[in-house]
Order: sequence, then structure tokens, then C-alpha cells
Amino acid sequence: MRSICLTLPTNRHCPDTVAALGQEAAYAADHFDIDVHLLVLDSCPPADRAAHAAALRSLPAHPRITAHHLDEAAQRDFLTRVTARSGSTKPELLLDLMLPDGLSYGACTNRAFLIAAALGCASVHRRDSDSRYQSVDGRTVFPVHHELLSLGERAADALAGVTESTLPEHLLERRVAMVGSSFVGEPSVDIARIRDADPAVYHDVVSLWAPEGWSAGRKRALVEESFTGAGTEPFTADHSLLAVVDPMRVDMCNIAFHGATVSERVPLPPARDTIGSDYFLIHLVHDARLPGVLHNRNIVNYYTGERRTGPGFLAYQTRFAKFLLSMLYFHHVYDRMAEAGDALLDERGRARPAAVAALARESTGLDTAENARRLDALDAAYRRLGGPYAEFADLLAGRRARLLDEARGDMADFALLTEAWESMVAAARTTPVAPAEGGPR
Repeated sequence: MRSICLTLPTNRHCPDTVAALGQEAAYAADHFDIDVHLLVLDSCPPADRAAHAAALRSLPAHPRITAHHLDEAAQRDFLTRVTARSGSTKPELLLDLMLPDGLSYGACTNRAFLIAAALGCASVHRRDSDSRYQSVDGRTVFPVHHELLSLGERAADALAGVTESTLPEHLLERRVAMVGSSFVGEPSVDIARIRDADPAVYHDVVSLWAPEGWSAGRKRALVEESFTGAGTEPFTADHSLLAVVDPMRVDMCNIAFHGATVSERVPLPPARDTIGSDYFLIHLVHDARLPGVLHNRNIVNYYTGERRTGPGFLAYQTRFAKFLLSMLYFHHVYDRMAEAGDALLDERGRARPAAVAALARESTGLDTAENARRLDALDAAYRRLGGPYAEFADLLAGRRARLLDEARGDMADFALLTEAWESMVAAARTTPVAPAEGGPR
């Protein structure tokens, strides 16, 4: 029987989300012939972890659901054994990239990928702690429904389970590598207050994530659709599309990847304190022309208060600034991946890690002058806003050289991790998530 990993990485108090994830796991097990490994990767303080553990204990027992609740100590123990078995000459560096001292959106999902491999799961289905499910007529609409209808199937076989298809006929023999949707509710990036305060500044700031050479019209169009997800329309009825999925249409709070085709082949960039760093595989699937399914069971996004006050505000704005700087490198890689197309895949239709690593490493040679200009523009925009944004501009100015170096270093780290990823996945497959009591580690 096929096993899947339904995972929630979290660093905030969210017992209600944990309980809802348990309900989604039960739906999956009840409606599909699968085993579910429900994986909560918990980076919270002890009191919050205890609340999450209580939420997991309260879930009804199910013969085909196994819950795993791993704090960072348990994650580190597992990763230490995996990196040691991987054969790498730099196991300590790999461990640091997998579980860094600091927030990393890519690293937390990479840990889920490796643990899923250790558990024998065919796919990873990721949700976020600051989101919840929609419902219609008293029925919760779980994204896993569409994910399990198609993920890992030959696209030709998946046709029967979707509403429509725009996939070219010559791609129908490839496997569905990704199934995803987006969100409704608040924008995915917490900068709506900038838009409300000064729409012109909002345009100037958001357009910084476009390539510098884009026309004013293209940048304006990007600003209009950025971070808005699927808008605000609530779910009413199912719709699903088999296609080469546009990366702008899906979100990492509502995504599933087929392991053998994508997530066991290439990791996510492990950049620290950088929003958007976990979206890379969505672009890889698109540029390699791997089939995907886009459905409309959008998740509801909301904000937590800590982003908007004191240290939380400064931390979040730093993550946003680092996102803007990362785009110099990501746009280069995305352009090269689009040119490579089928060359990103091996003879079995799987992502080629060596091709991705080479492009990531190539990008580290780019001139950083464009990023210096990004920082100049961001500084000017935030000083026009004044108040806490001007204070953040002062902080940004003091870290300028360091931020430029970190953006380049993050891509070098991604290249290194990608080169090691196949051996790490192979090691994970033979590594128990929890070591046997008194047994070998």
C-alpha cells in the first residue's frame, strides 16, 4: 500500500491547525487506499510543543494513520545520522544547511522530504500553520483530495480525474510531479500596510522582485498580481486543470510533490531568513515541463500578530528584503532552466540534480551591482514611508554589505546541498526516524 507524508512545519502556536491536519489525514485514509504519515516538525518553545502534542493525542485513532511529532532535538538526531551515512566529506555543513540556527522556509521543508523518504512515503503534502481550510455546505474541502487523485500518475491516466487539460499530447507519458492550489484571504506577504499607506511606494517596493531590465508595463503587471493568491472568492465547486502549471498560481501552503520525480531529486534552497526561498521546485516543475494539476481547493491565509510589532516587524521586513536580493540569482536560474527545458530531466523523466546545481553555482558569479541598486531603492522607499519603515531602513543600511554577501552565499549553499541531495535521500531511506533504544545510531 502506498504511503504519503502530510506535513506541517511550524514555529508558532497552532493546535487548531494540527487538529485540522489530523482531519485531513483521516479524509485521505478514508477515501484512498493509502497509509498516512502525519508529520509535525515543531520548532516551538516547550509550552507550544506541549499544546501541539495534546492536539495530536486527541485525534481519533485510525489504523492507517501514524502521527510523528518531532521537536528540533529529534530532527537534529535524525539528520545527524543521515548526514553521517551520506558519505559526504562535509557532514557538519550539510547538517547546518538542513537545520540552521535561524528561520529557513526551505530547510524546514527539506527536512520533511528526508523524513518522508525514511518513512517510505511516495509523496509529500505540505501545509502551513498560519492557514486554515475552507468549507462549503458544512463540508471541509481538503486539498489532499485532488493531490491523491493525480500525483505520481502518468498524465494520460490522470486525465480521468481532472476537469480539463491543456497539457500537450507529447507530455502525457510523463508523471504528474506536483499538485497544488493557492490561498484566499490576506496577501501571502505582509506588506499590505505599505499599499494602504502609499500605493506609489508599494509599487516601487514590490516591483523590485522583477528583473531590473523588465519594462515598466511588465513590472506594473507583476505588482498587480503579486502575493494575491486566488483573490477572495470562496470555494463553491471543484475544478482541476492538468497542465504545465504557472508558478504564480500555486502556493507552498497548499502543495504536494511526487518524491521520485522531484523532491527526492532536488532540495529547496536553504536560505536563512528569506521568504519565498521554498518556491524553487514549483519553478523547476514548470521549466522542465513536468505535468502538474492546479485545483481550486484554496486554503485561507491569515496573519499572526507577531509580524507587525517590534522585533517581529523588523525580522519580517528583513526576510522580505532578502527575498528581493535573492531574485537576482533566482531569475538567472529560472531563465536558464526555461532554456534547458527537457534537458533538466533524465531518461526516466526525473529532475536532474546535476543540471540544477550547475545553474545555481553559475549564478553566484553574477555582478552584485543590480542588488546594490535594489537596496538603494528599498532604502529610499522605506524612508518615504517614515515611522518604523524608516527605522528599518537604518537597520538595512548598517547590514548592507553583509546582506549582499549572504544573498550570493545562499545560492552557493543551494548548489552544494543539491549536489549532495541524492546521497542524503539514499541515506535517509535506511535511517530510522527515531533510533532503536540502545541500538546503533
